[in-house]
Amino acid sequence: MSKVKEKDIEEIRRAVEAEFPDDPALQQVHIARKIIAKEAEFEGLSFLEYIKLLGKQVKKVQ
Repeated sequence: MSKVKEKDIEEIRRAVEAEFPDDPALQQVHIARKIIAKEAEFEGLSFLEYIKLLGKQVKKVQ
């Protein structure tokens, strides 16, 4: 479960839509990236460290 609040996601969405107004696909990519970055921040990790951690968790499940 994500620790990112709906309010934060909405702010991210608005900022990204303003940055990329005519490209919904690019908006979705950037929204996802920024949400993941926010989750990493909550865990006290860098973006890359957080992605590596998630990758290790997936490998354990398989």
